[in-house]
Amino acid sequence: MPIVEVHIMEGRSVAQKRAMVAAVTQAVSETMAAPLSAVRVIIHELVPEHYGIGGTTVGERPPGHLGDMMGQRSKDT
Repeated sequence: MPIVEVHIMEGRSVAQKRAMVAAVTQAVSETMAAPLSAVRVIIHELVPEHYGIGGTTVGERPPGHLGDMMGQRSKDT
């Protein structure tokens, strides 16, 4: 039973996450010769202040950088 863990910044829509789960499941099923029903995908959504790059949190970075891909980041969260 393949298990895939995906870490992404919060802010994606339910539709985007569902599409990603379907695509990852299909890819793992095909490459690992596993039935679709055996593939597990776990999504971990990261808060920008809980992820750092180069000594600063993603929440501290200017708009347009990793963590603000959805254009919805709050300055207080």
